[in-house]
Amino acid sequence: MESIERPLAPPNPDAAPYWDGLREGRLMLQSCVSCGTVRHYPRPLCAECHSFEVEWLPSCCMGRVHSWTVIHHAFHPAFEDELPYCLVTVDLAEGVRVNVPLRDAGPHELGIGHRVHIVFERESAALTLPACVLVLRNEDPVV
Repeated sequence: MESIERPLAPPNPDAAPYWDGLREGRLMLQSCVSCGTVRHYPRPLCAECHSFEVEWLPSCCMGRVHSWTVIHHAFHPAFEDELPYCLVTVDLAEGVRVNVPLRDAGPHELGIGHRVHIVFERESAALTLPACVLVLRNEDPVV
C-alpha cells in the first residue's frame, strides 16, 4: 500500500521559532513585549493589547489535562493508521492551552487535572511534533 503524505502547515515567519524549537526539543511560546501576555498558537498580533512586538519563551512543558476526545474518524487519509487516538487539550503552566495527542496511555486513564508532560516526536529531519504523556497514573484529579 502506498503511504499518503500528511498535510503540513505552510511555512510562515510568525511561526518559524515555534517549529524550530520543536526540532530542537523545546516548546516555544510567544510572549507580548508590550503587555506580557503569553499566547499559543503563534500569530503576529497580541489579542490583549494589539501589539506586534513579540519575544519567544521556552515552555517548561508541564501542564494539566483540561479535556480530551477520542478520534475515531480520520480528518485526512494519512491519519487512518493511527485510529483511534486520543487528543488532549492541555493547560500549560504558562497559562495557554495546546492540543496534542496522548502517548503511553489510554483515555480510560485520563482525568481532568491529571498532570502531563509534553514530549517531542521526530516525524522527519524537518518536522518534529509535540505530544503528551501522563506524569503519574491514578493520581487524584484536580477539579
